[in-house]
Amino acid sequence: MLKAVMIFNNHGKPRLMQWYQQMDVKVQQEMLKEIFRLVNKRPDHVCNFLEGSELIGGQDTKIIYRHYATLYFAFVVDSSESELGILDLIQVFVEALDRIFSNVCELDLIFRPDEVSQLLSEVISGGMVLETNITDIVASAGIKKITSAR
Repeated sequence: MLKAVMIFNNHGKPRLMQWYQQMDVKVQQEMLKEIFRLVNKRPDHVCNFLEGSELIGGQDTKIIYRHYATLYFAFVVDSSESELGILDLIQVFVEALDRIFSNVCELDLIFRPDEVSQLLSEVISGGMVLETNITDIVASAGIKKITSAR
């Protein structure tokens, strides 16, 4: 099950945070800082899977992330999820964002957070994956193609 989806920039500023388990806002902020600290120091050519620290959930929790230009897409999952499946899910989500925003960038996430959240809700609900077909995701979201915020 997915526990959280986070998108943050190279400086650790959150652009989207979606939590699928109840926790205090202070704990969420600490988790974001911890995840950023863990993934930011890793070179791009190393494995994109990390075991969670005690703050994040220990050995039962994994952080699976991808780094695209100025954005990190990080998914926090329990040990029952497939690492490669989640990497594929991240790719599907980014490609769906690209179809909506025509080469998605950080500014799109800043100025159009509702559309990004709506698109994510077409992919994931309650921590469970709903859809992985990019065409169906974009069609179901009902968002017209948006010209870039750049």
